Amino acid sequence: MGTEFIDNVSSSHHEYHDHEKKLDAGALFVLKSKGSWVHCGYHLSTSIVAPPLLSLPFAFASLGWWGGILCLVIGALVTFYSYNLLSMVLEHHAHLGHRHLRFRDMANDILGPRWGRYYVGPIQFMVCYGAVIGSTLLGGQCMKAIYLLLNPNGAMKLYQFVVIFGGLMLILAQMPSFHSLRHINLISLLLCLAYSACATAGSIYIGNSSKGPDKDYSISNDKETRIFGVFNAIAIIATTFGNGIIPEIQATIAPPVKGKMFKGLCICYAILSTTFFSVAISGYWAFGNQAEGLILSNFTQNGHNLVPKSFIFITNIFTILQLSAVAVVYLQPTNEVLERTFADAKSSEFSTRNVIPRLISRSISVIISTTIAAMLPFFGDINAIIGAFGFLPLDFVLPVIFFNLTFKPSKKKPTYWLNMAIAVFFSVLGVIAAVAAVRQISLDAKTYRLFANV
Repeated sequence: MGTEFIDNVSSSHHEYHDHEKKLDAGALFVLKSKGSWVHCGYHLSTSIVAPPLLSLPFAFASLGWWGGILCLVIGALVTFYSYNLLSMVLEHHAHLGHRHLRFRDMANDILGPRWGRYYVGPIQFMVCYGAVIGSTLLGGQCMKAIYLLLNPNGAMKLYQFVVIFGGLMLILAQMPSFHSLRHINLISLLLCLAYSACATAGSIYIGNSSKGPDKDYSISNDKETRIFGVFNAIAIIATTFGNGIIPEIQATIAPPVKGKMFKGLCICYAILSTTFFSVAISGYWAFGNQAEGLILSNFTQNGHNLVPKSFIFITNIFTILQLSAVAVVYLQPTNEVLERTFADAKSSEFSTRNVIPRLISRSISVIISTTIAAMLPFFGDINAIIGAFGFLPLDFVLPVIFFNLTFKPSKKKPTYWLNMAIAVFFSVLGVIAAVAAVRQISLDAKTYRLFANV
């Protein structure tokens, strides 16, 4: 028994080293396989439990109590299930001797090269780069909130804060590999617990005081507004659970990989359950259908702070710091593409030949994302479309299809039909959510201005 285990471990290490010789520079330098399941838990938590969870009370405002809680529970169960299926498919292929390190590699192998190149690759890039732009914009908005707290009549504009956040990103973007982010992502995990606790405590404090608004949980009477509101809310919840980089995170785990991703997901979902439900329920309870797109905005009403100034300050600081970690995690697929294009796998990772192109290419990538965030402060509306076209297929639909094509479960088994039902339901939902997002853009378009100070 003992010798068999040692043989398995050593054979997986030999497979890994043989595989490593064939890797391109992107996989070799950015997706180093050196992490433990605990590190994997940190990466997963940072990529899923992020500041977009602060918009869950806003989603509840369109769904009501039962609809909101039901969608949150279904979202948690389906994503936990589909991420585990994806992990099992990755483990299966690794066991067969070809370990997939990227989402598009999986699609190439399972669906065919065209799917990887023209569908999965582009939508994953769009989702991840969209998350970087969204995080940069949100970081700028939180900085502006702190500035106005300290200087209510200040003249600085939103795009100036976006540029300051972009400056922080320029430094963090130079972290060489996904694995090198493990300590940052541990801090990020603690930060998301901190600002979620602050958001929950603030909501309960305001809800119990006479300062807060009258609690109204009614949903809009207008049929069209109500229907589109429901789909928009579902898209927000789906995007909040979204990840899009499961294979890249699993790629950071040192072999043998078996069972490690499940433990990492358990860490992540323990934190997710604590934060998502507490923020969503307390925020909706305190503000009802007046919950804003970011629950922290409700802590200030008509220029008056409903909680102590220092409390808003600390909550925003926690949020800004975690946003920088989230943005760096979602930069990794872009970094991997840049590294594969410009780096030389035969030279050392820190040789001049590789460091200079890395510094220049990553800096340009951050400058572009910061410029887009500064120019388009209404990027949240655009992100809803990216969520519908990107997160829903990558996180809800493709994992179950990959599983059915890889393991070929019998049509008599419930697993096959459960997977097909998830794929069909979330594909339809993705199309409807995209229509709802486009409608929202058309409604808001008249207020759009480039470099607007919102």
